[in-house]
Amino acid sequence: MTGKEVLLTGGTGGLGQGVTPVLLAQGAASITIPYMSAREVERMKGLLSPADLARIRFVLANLNDEQSVQQLVDGMQRVDAVIHLVGGFSMGPTHEYAYDQWQKDFDLNLGTTFLVCKHSLRRMLEQDYGRIVTVGSRGAVEPGAQLAAYCASKAGVVALTRAIADETRGTGITANVVLPSIIDTPGNRAAMGAENAAQWVKPESLGQVICFLASEAARDLRGAVVPVYGNV
Repeated sequence: MTGKEVLLTGGTGGLGQGVTPVLLAQGAASITIPYMSAREVERMKGLLSPADLARIRFVLANLNDEQSVQQLVDGMQRVDAVIHLVGGFSMGPTHEYAYDQWQKDFDLNLGTTFLVCKHSLRRMLEQDYGRIVTVGSRGAVEPGAQLAAYCASKAGVVALTRAIADETRGTGITANVVLPSIIDTPGNRAAMGAENAAQWVKPESLGQVICFLASEAARDLRGAVVPVYGNV
């Protein structure tokens, strides 16, 4: 990642706190992190050194709004890699699930992925180089009960990423997707308890996989769907 300009969405979240240090350690020149909440930015600043923070640019952006995403991407000097971590989990019986919640799930998990990939890809095609890494879910390939909206929207992320990989065949651009099981974040511990957390995927571990896919070394991986299940 030495010298690369990286767009990292969801960088202030639980997984982002595992990915960001890996990007910094691997020499990323600049990391652009969009955010919605100033509180999350302040929390992130408290976890990093001044030297590391000097390589991070926080940008207020709404990833569900195309104009906002376009401005975010166009504000970068280059887009060598995009790592899209933004997403959300929800559940409920299909016959009781509200359609407006279904639409929100798709907007958050799939809509943001489309917009971020669309505009990052536009910049990458101009320079004939880029790495796109998205985050699906084990549920995308192993859907479960009461998870219809979540699993369907994450399956869409997988399909979108693989379609981009096929579109960019023959270029210096790659697109790959990781499928985590349960990530050991504070939010998941609060929701599910910490009894089995030792079996879950650590953010730092998933971060290593993601950053490899975002590196030059992964030039021959295109359309890969990488399971990162831990011991779950």
